[in-house]
Amino acid sequence: MRKLYKSNQDRKICGVCGWLGEYFNLDSTIVRLIFVIGTLMSAGTGTFFYIVAAVLMPEEPY
Repeated sequence: MRKLYKSNQDRKICGVCGWLGEYFNLDSTIVRLIFVIGTLMSAGTGTFFYIVAAVLMPEEPY
């Protein structure tokens, strides 16, 4: 079973999109582009969810 952790290897800001890329086996750049486009189309709601995920998700253990 996979755990919910922020990525330590693939992070630009907090590692949330890096984890999503690892979890869904996608390139993290694609996840980031989808996130930015979704945020722009939803009037910034994605930013709220990113901040919540960044605060609630624990760091990946080394």
